[in-house]
Amino acid sequence: MVGASGYAGGELVRVLSAHPAIDLRLLAAGSKADEPITSVHPGLVDRHAQAFADTDPGALAAYDLVFLALPHGQSEAIAAQIPDVPFVVDLGADHRLADEAAWHTYYGPGAVAPQWQYGLPELPGVRDALRHARRVAVPGCYATAISLALWPIVSAGLVDEGALVTVAASGTSGAGRQPSEALLATEVMGSMKAYKVGGVHQHTPEIEQALRLAGATRPVLSFTPLLAPMPRGILATSTAPVLPGVTQTDLRLAFEKAYADEVFVHLLDEGTWPVTGATAGANTALLQTALDAHADRAVVVSAIDNLQKGAAGQAVQCANLMLGIPEKTGLSIWGVAP
Repeated sequence: MVGASGYAGGELVRVLSAHPAIDLRLLAAGSKADEPITSVHPGLVDRHAQAFADTDPGALAAYDLVFLALPHGQSEAIAAQIPDVPFVVDLGADHRLADEAAWHTYYGPGAVAPQWQYGLPELPGVRDALRHARRVAVPGCYATAISLALWPIVSAGLVDEGALVTVAASGTSGAGRQPSEALLATEVMGSMKAYKVGGVHQHTPEIEQALRLAGATRPVLSFTPLLAPMPRGILATSTAPVLPGVTQTDLRLAFEKAYADEVFVHLLDEGTWPVTGATAGANTALLQTALDAHADRAVVVSAIDNLQKGAAGQAVQCANLMLGIPEKTGLSIWGVAP
């Protein structure tokens, strides 16, 4: 694994340490090379005698499966140097987008990495594609929560796909481990704020791309992210105008049909709404929907742990499918709250 010192990397180490079919060997973190793993991840007590390795692509070539848990823009350079590794899973953004123009708009200038198989197994057709994939791009955390909330009603033709709106709050771990004044406890605790407002968040084109994979033709999303005073979790509220004649029953049936056989996505009983704490530590997405008859809009609330279904857990879910082992292996559906 590369990028093992980050939040997503640490969660990936935690999950894989208990995985019965994947033997976790090399834990690389260039900025923390030679430092004890427990100096960064004190909860990984069984690795108290192990230190982070330097990031050496030559050393990675000896392994069957490599996870890249690096900041955006850093995965492609390493991936290009390990072409003979049988399986590579990238938790960063480098290989998610097919549209070069969208990449330049949302991530900036520079070369665009080739798109890999998108790793959201619950999207139509994606699970089968993952079983034959050798390179997989794990979706972003917001993209996971919002795509799971919207694609069933978009693909069922129940809403106006050109007028999608989402407001979503994320815990501070979603911003990564890099120190930032905006993430100081004194700035975050007891307060919430919006950021990247006005359609500029980098997960916007990714979500629209995911909806096209599910059958949308020209989806348009207005997305406003919020920073919440919690370490992990995402709570997203997504709405869209319903088409004439659509009922609450229609909305619910769309989700029941989409997720009837899914182990990691759960439509809650009517009247029960998702909470982020219920997903902590679990590769689980919780959903609920309602028809706002006053405004003629569908409302969908989704909750995930951004470090699990939004990152490390989903990466393991994809790897399981790639390796041909049971999809649930090593993953939990049970949150740890309170």
